[in-house]
Amino acid sequence: MDLRRQYDGLRAEVLAAIARVCDSQSFILGPEVEALEREIAALTGAACAVGCASGTEALWLALVAAGVKPGDSVITTAFSFFASASAIVRAGATPVFVDVDPGTLNLDAALVRSQLQDRQLRTKRPENLSAILPVHLYGQCADMDAFDRIVHEDAQEFGVAIVEDAAQAIGAEWSGRGAGSFGVTAAFSFYPTKNLSAYGDAGIVTTNRPETAEHMRQLRNHGSPRRYYHHEFGWNGRMDAIQAAVLRVKLGHIADWNRSRQQHAATYDRLFAESGLTSAQTSGQTSNPSSAPVRLLARSPQAKHVFHQYVIRAQRRDELREFLADRKIGSEIYYPLPLHLQPVFSYLGLKAGDLPVSEQAAREVLALPMFPELTEAEIQSVVESIAEFYS
Repeated sequence: MDLRRQYDGLRAEVLAAIARVCDSQSFILGPEVEALEREIAALTGAACAVGCASGTEALWLALVAAGVKPGDSVITTAFSFFASASAIVRAGATPVFVDVDPGTLNLDAALVRSQLQDRQLRTKRPENLSAILPVHLYGQCADMDAFDRIVHEDAQEFGVAIVEDAAQAIGAEWSGRGAGSFGVTAAFSFYPTKNLSAYGDAGIVTTNRPETAEHMRQLRNHGSPRRYYHHEFGWNGRMDAIQAAVLRVKLGHIADWNRSRQQHAATYDRLFAESGLTSAQTSGQTSNPSSAPVRLLARSPQAKHVFHQYVIRAQRRDELREFLADRKIGSEIYYPLPLHLQPVFSYLGLKAGDLPVSEQAAREVLALPMFPELTEAEIQSVVESIAEFYS
C-alpha cells in the first residue's frame, strides 16, 4: 500500500488538526479523544466508545471489562494476528483455539458450539469458559447471528460473553448492524495500515453498556477513577490527543474509502474471472474448483465487507509471491503460521494436524495490493502478472 497518496490529499486538514492540539497543550485524552469516542460510537451503532493506546490495548480492555479473569478460558480463532490470543493471556486467561470456516476463514461457529457442548457434558457449566472472541477477518464480520444463537440457544445460556475483535473491520456490517455493536465489548485498531488509521498506535473499544465503558476508562488509566486514587490494577492505556485529532479528520472520509475498497475488490473479482484463473463469487458461495490456481474467499450475503485486505488462496503461493516481488508488486501473508502452532503456545499441547483448515489456509493465503487510492490500471497489472505466472 502507499500511505503517501492518502496523506497528500489530506495534508492541510491533518496539519491543521495537529496544530489545534499543539495550541491547546492538551496532549493525552481530553476533548479530542472525547469527541472521537462519540463519533466512533455513532459510526458503529454502539452506545459508548473508549479510546486507548493501541488495538492490542483495546483487546485487553475489552476482555477484562467483559469479565475475563485469571484462570478463565476464552475461545478464539487460530487464524488471526497474535494480539487476538496474547491479549487473552495478558488478561490471565487461557486461549482455546478453534478452527475456521473453510470459505470465509472466520471462526467456525459450529465448531465453537461443539466445543461448548463438549465442555458442558463434563460440567454443568462450561469449565471456566468466560468468553468467545470472534475475529472479523480481513474486514468481513464473522457470523454474528450464529454466535448470538450460541450464547442464547433455546434460552439456555452457556454463560459466556461475546467480545468482538474488530481490529480490521471499522465500518463493516452484519445484517445492517455495525461491527462493534454485537458483543459485550468490541476492540478496534487504528494502526497506520488500517482502513481508518492513525499516525502511530491507537485503538478504541465499543460497548452498549455505560457502566462497562466507565470501567474501561478506569482500567486505561492505571485503575484510577480520580487522580492518585487506585481501585484496581489497570495499565497506562491512554490515547494521545494528536492521534485522536488525525483520526477525526480521516473519519469523515472512511465511508468513501471503504466504498473504494469494495470497488477495487469487485474489479479484482471480475479480472480474475475474465482471466480464467478463477470463477466469480456469488451468494456467499465459491464456485471455484479446488484445482484452480487462484481461489477467492467466500463472502457472506449478510456481510458488508470493507476489505481491509483482498486475500486469495493461491497454488504455489510462495513462488507466486517471489514472482510478484520481482515485478515490484507488493503482497503479504496474513498469516504464515496459525496461532496454535506458535512456539509461545506450545504449552497448550496442540500439534500440526489439530486445526487443519487454519493450517491449509496458512499455506495458501496471499494478500494483494488494496488501498483506496489504488488505480484500476494497477489492479490490472497485478492480475496480468498472476496470469503470467500460471501460464
